[in-house]
Amino acid sequence: MTDPTPAPAAAPQPAQPLSESDDKLWASLAHLGGILYILPSLIIYLVLKDRGAKVRVEAKEALNWQITFVGIWIVLEILIAIIGAVIFAASVSSLNGAGFAISGFLWLFPFVWWLLNVLFSILGFVKVNGGGSYRYPFAFRFIK
Repeated sequence: MTDPTPAPAAAPQPAQPLSESDDKLWASLAHLGGILYILPSLIIYLVLKDRGAKVRVEAKEALNWQITFVGIWIVLEILIAIIGAVIFAASVSSLNGAGFAISGFLWLFPFVWWLLNVLFSILGFVKVNGGGSYRYPFAFRFIK
């Protein structure tokens, strides 16, 4: 007759630390992932922060930058929508064509902000992949 009680499950093993090359790779990918906005940096930070010292520092830095970037992006979009709507309404009421051009020109600001994100993300990737560390020129430190 067989014993109906199941065998005890093995305790989960802690994740192995990353090798030095993998630590550097994931740390640099945390910065490069910023091109795709916040998600890659967040995933790398949450999954690998306890497996490598470099990935912990660099993923946290990249994540702080992405949170700052997205926050400022949202504020920019709201401000430009409001200012653009006011300028557009004023130009329609006065039949002035310059208002149309100005309200359209305002949308360049979020594009330039996005280009800065891409530039900073690539700079971070290159610097960390070369063995250094990268600190964004300005970012709020939400994660300490």
